[in-house]
Amino acid sequence: MSAVESTDVLVIGSGFGGAIAAYHLAAGGARVVVLERGPWLEADEFDHDFKLGASYTRIFDFTIGDGMSVLSGNCVGGGSVVYFATMPRAPRFVFERQGSLGRRMWPAAIDRDSLDPWYDRVSQALPVTQQSWEKIPYGGGLWAAACDHAGRTANPAPSAVDVSLCTNCNWMAAGCKFDAKRSLLLNYLPGATAHGAQIRPLHEVQKLTRNDDGGYRVHYRIVDDEDYRVLHDAGAIDAKIVILAAGTAATPVILQRSEDDLGPMPYAVGRYFSGNGERLNNAVFDDDRVREVLGLSRPGGAAYEAYQIGRGPTVASWDKLDGSLPEFERYSLEQLYFPPGLGTILAQAPGVDGPAWYGVPKKELLQQWKSWLTIFTMSEDDNEGVFGPPPPTGNANRFSQQMLGHNSLQYRPTANTLRGWALSDADVKDILERDGLAKVAPWTNDLVGAYTVHPLASCRIGDDPRTSALDDGHELRGHPGIFVTDGSAVPGALTVNPALTISALAERAMPGIVEAARRRGVPVQYTGSLPSDVTPARAPALPRA
Repeated sequence: MSAVESTDVLVIGSGFGGAIAAYHLAAGGARVVVLERGPWLEADEFDHDFKLGASYTRIFDFTIGDGMSVLSGNCVGGGSVVYFATMPRAPRFVFERQGSLGRRMWPAAIDRDSLDPWYDRVSQALPVTQQSWEKIPYGGGLWAAACDHAGRTANPAPSAVDVSLCTNCNWMAAGCKFDAKRSLLLNYLPGATAHGAQIRPLHEVQKLTRNDDGGYRVHYRIVDDEDYRVLHDAGAIDAKIVILAAGTAATPVILQRSEDDLGPMPYAVGRYFSGNGERLNNAVFDDDRVREVLGLSRPGGAAYEAYQIGRGPTVASWDKLDGSLPEFERYSLEQLYFPPGLGTILAQAPGVDGPAWYGVPKKELLQQWKSWLTIFTMSEDDNEGVFGPPPPTGNANRFSQQMLGHNSLQYRPTANTLRGWALSDADVKDILERDGLAKVAPWTNDLVGAYTVHPLASCRIGDDPRTSALDDGHELRGHPGIFVTDGSAVPGALTVNPALTISALAERAMPGIVEAARRRGVPVQYTGSLPSDVTPARAPALPRA
């Protein structure tokens, strides 16, 4: 091991929770080091292909658990580099949810009204804008037309995309080559480095230990740039404050592995995991019926055949985001482009008895892929996920050179969760199979169980120490000076894309974290600035640490 370094603040992870923390603490005068497990790629390094070693395999982390698989970011910028940049605010009823607790899950100090000013700050910093109908690509327009035909409403979704730069190439999930998607590479991270923060890619944190002065030592390994199964040198950094933002499937694992050294963790560490109630249905459209029933066409005479044109989700139906409905019966339905790879493997051929994700019907389905439309459900699950004992290193036992691994998550959907999925499945079929427009089938759960791209709640905030790992200031119970600001801090499913809520909660936590750092001897202040104050709309390349 090399000599132990020291800093004021050590941030683990560079996604929304980590980048926001790094920016504010560095802007306030603290010495900040950010350790990121994944590589550091920028616009000209993002590839438009699926080859092993391309950006598509380098910047994703897909881990398969027992009943639940998790897809997340693995790079500097974290989930912001691979997300589809859809940024709605959580509905008001979400903050009053009880789940299986029989009482409000969220801390008393947080509701929609109190979080709105923090939503505003993030929306300004990225920025987030409301999309307009004239900029909606074909897939979103088809979903909107089908909803209208079925007597439902649909809305363009707010997004962090500069549509004037977007080419509708639909490669957003592999990183945006055109800087149209407002990832953290364009705002909070360059803002942090402008104030002296160091960002170190390919540093995988293994555990934390406590120093005699009450600070912490963060132990890491260097990850091979090509084969993520290979770990190189070990190192350690001492810090007075540690902020965990490694992601919902990694933050609890780091804390579990640290328990032998730090002492008992709160009961909720690694429990109450939520997959944001997510589920996918795949529709195959009959283009003749699209033309005849919906009256749609595009240049060249095709009615649709444009699944591959556009950008992520652009249109959502929020009819069932109704606070008067019973809990577990509320959900959003969002049109989504899921790129080939997992999408083509897991999509089922509709109307087939028995396994439908392989065989002749599946081959025929793949030949129609340009006429697909994926509908994404985000509902209310029951926080039923639990992480088992941590693997020897990292967050998963990796079985491929990049991207793939087995995690320790166990997930058994309850009757509450299953009810929401069944209702949303029926809704999607009702909308899209009317008048023979399409045939619909859910993605298979046979291979990887349920799946989520928005994992939440494995180290959640709350008022009850028995059911929350963090207090309402995001500090880990029983371990002063350790804070968690990523999606694992969100108490439960949000029924919408969670990136804006994760970011708003991180912004809200910063004044308190700065004050805690001051009490621990860090010369820092909360400036209240935003990264737009220090970076232009088109940010310069990040300096490499």
